[in-house]
Amino acid sequence: MTVVEMLDRARARISRMPATELAEAVLRGAVVVDIRPQAQRDREGTLPGALAIERNVLEWRLDPTSDAHLATAVDHDVEWVIVCSEGYTSSLAAAALQDLGLHRATDLIGGYAALRETGLRHVISSAAHLRREMATITAH
Repeated sequence: MTVVEMLDRARARISRMPATELAEAVLRGAVVVDIRPQAQRDREGTLPGALAIERNVLEWRLDPTSDAHLATAVDHDVEWVIVCSEGYTSSLAAAALQDLGLHRATDLIGGYAALRETGLRHVISSAAHLRREMATITAH
């Protein structure tokens, strides 16, 4: 199998997300994970509001059964949106997460580049802020 075939198989199994749908996903509770290495984030820019988890530890941090999981990895129903630079590595990562039973894992079509090109780079932090505000209002 070639890497292109591997990528095609991964993408056939996941429902990928366009950049224009990311704010809506965050509003409903999706967690965005930037898997780009620190050097790449320094060079390309950060993704405000996203969790930065490098690819080499992704499965350990998001699998709720792992001893190294993050507090946000509460169960297999969390909606994870994986972002890399251009949307290639993130497809493979999302498929790997689905193999772990994280059935709502997906990736962002075009990755960070798509967010930057569409001017939506800050959509995650804005949507997350709005979600917190809405939760506060409904709690009172």
